[in-house]
Amino acid sequence: MAKEVIMPKMGQTMEAGTIIEWYVKEGDTVKKGEPIFKFESD
Repeated sequence: MAKEVIMPKMGQTMEAGTIIEWYVKEGDTVKKGEPIFKFESD
């Protein structure tokens, strides 16, 4: 089942980010607080 994921804001000036690596695959079970992706910000 799909769930909404909110990208964390890493600083007060961050306006956008890009996911550069996924740590989990579609359909994997994840726990609250578990990292699921790596991203870079502006």
